[in-house]
Amino acid sequence: MSKKFKKEHHDEHMDESWLIPYADLMTLLLALFIVLYAMSSVDSQKFQDMSKAFNIAFNTGMGVLDNSSVINDNKQMDNADKTKRRPSDEAKKKEQERAALMKKEQEDLEKLKKQLDQYIKQNGLTNQLDTKLNQSQLMITISDNALFASGSATVKDESRNLALAIANMLANYPGFEVIVSGHTDDQPISNVEFKSNWDLSSSRAIRFMDILLSNSVLDPHLFSAIGYGEYRPVDTNDTTLGRAKNRRVEVALIRKYADPDNSASIQVTPEK
Repeated sequence: MSKKFKKEHHDEHMDESWLIPYADLMTLLLALFIVLYAMSSVDSQKFQDMSKAFNIAFNTGMGVLDNSSVINDNKQMDNADKTKRRPSDEAKKKEQERAALMKKEQEDLEKLKKQLDQYIKQNGLTNQLDTKLNQSQLMITISDNALFASGSATVKDESRNLALAIANMLANYPGFEVIVSGHTDDQPISNVEFKSNWDLSSSRAIRFMDILLSNSVLDPHLFSAIGYGEYRPVDTNDTTLGRAKNRRVEVALIRKYADPDNSASIQVTPEK
């Protein structure tokens, strides 16, 4: 009778040994999902910190949230990233200096254009000279008949004063790169002096530049001369008026501090 009672009494208690592996399994699944979530982040450093935290938790019994050193490390890393994203004082200073130089350059080019326009108006050269200021340069365009005889690259005696006046104005604003370019129409030329429009346009640019550089204040290192022949027209070559516009010398002052967000590519000649 007592044996039967003891057997029935033993059967009333269920075997709970399965709870231990079950709890371990749930813990591992939880850790797996957290690790997978951490791996989905592009920040590999944070993933390594999370892995370190779980190693500490499993090996020492300390909870992940109890590991304040890891959390603090993450906070310090985030703060360091924010610091890197903020521009340094030196970068801000350079940006301010560049902005000031851009403003000064704009003011200088506007003053020079105003002086040139006044000279053009006072000397009745409206039909022979033109100025244009854009995001890349200040362009001075001079008609060929204001400087040269037909088919010649020798600057007229009466036109030398024009070149010298331009040189004197340029001398007040040093430091700009200056490109002098010669242009012709599409009428072919072939004589003893010039075998092509390339020769004529190049010679005209060089001869005009020579007069500019007779002003000793100007720096020859900043000057260059280019001949484009008939290949940079600003008007049609089908009419007499159009061909006259295409025969020209251009003097371009190139900006040093053009705004990269607003400036177009530097072109010595605006094309149509």
